[in-house]
Amino acid sequence: MDIDIHPLTDNPTAAWKELSKQQKVIKINAKPPTTDAPNDKLRIVCMSDTHSLTPYIKFDVPFGDIFIHAGDFTKCGSLQEVVEFNNWIGNLPHKHKIVIAGNHELSFDPTFTHPFNANNSGDRHKHMGTSILDNLPTLGMSKDTLAEAIKTTNIKDYLTNCTYLEDSEIVLYGIKIYGTPWQPEFCKWAFNVPRGGPCLSKWNLIPEDTDVLVTHTPPIGHGDMCCSGVRAGCVELLSVVQKRIKPKYHVFGHIHEGYGISSDGKIIFINASTCDLNYLPSNPPIVFDITLPTGTVK
Repeated sequence: MDIDIHPLTDNPTAAWKELSKQQKVIKINAKPPTTDAPNDKLRIVCMSDTHSLTPYIKFDVPFGDIFIHAGDFTKCGSLQEVVEFNNWIGNLPHKHKIVIAGNHELSFDPTFTHPFNANNSGDRHKHMGTSILDNLPTLGMSKDTLAEAIKTTNIKDYLTNCTYLEDSEIVLYGIKIYGTPWQPEFCKWAFNVPRGGPCLSKWNLIPEDTDVLVTHTPPIGHGDMCCSGVRAGCVELLSVVQKRIKPKYHVFGHIHEGYGISSDGKIIFINASTCDLNYLPSNPPIVFDITLPTGTVK
């Protein structure tokens, strides 16, 4: 199915004002389960945006069959941060652990680690001086730390205790999970692409038979409202999710203040951001059970 680019895609707040007239957004207040998942269901535990703050988490991560982290597990993707995250996730009891990158994982995006390759001719690297570097003081990082992060090569090899997905899928117990790190352009951080066609080209890679979609960015209208009142979600992502992919669950993060669960009446949307607006890891994991395909057992 061909998805049209919305004429207001570059202004998601205005786009949602128009789209919301035909959209349902049902807020869901789900309590953590108190019993084990039944045999015909798979329990999935979701977190996102932990930003190297897992040592300060004051809650227990619930047990489940699958653990999902929807990106921004570091502050800038430095080797030390990645190793520490890998050690932390390795201590979780879940049999399967799935991770995607977010805009903070600079070392995972080749346009930062190889800024002068033939595809970008260094243009991305030039933007860093006026965007990322200028924002560093508010993020508690030095320029030396950032420089070291983007020098790290083969960084994905250090994620030995989980399955890393990047425009790829994994099938577990007959459930298809697809992960992608891209998001609409934001301060020239990692995995940024312009709104409209470039974003849509990434979403067109997602298979139609996906059961659980994991993106770093939210779609427009679900868990994407910033404290400023501006919408940050992707218009085309919502269109693709609702019209073509139709997953049972869509898990994401990115917008900390958008934490929570909503639905359009058919798809469950989960913003699993662990950190709140003040970068405090205060939001507990979100847990859901998904029914296994007939004849599949855990």
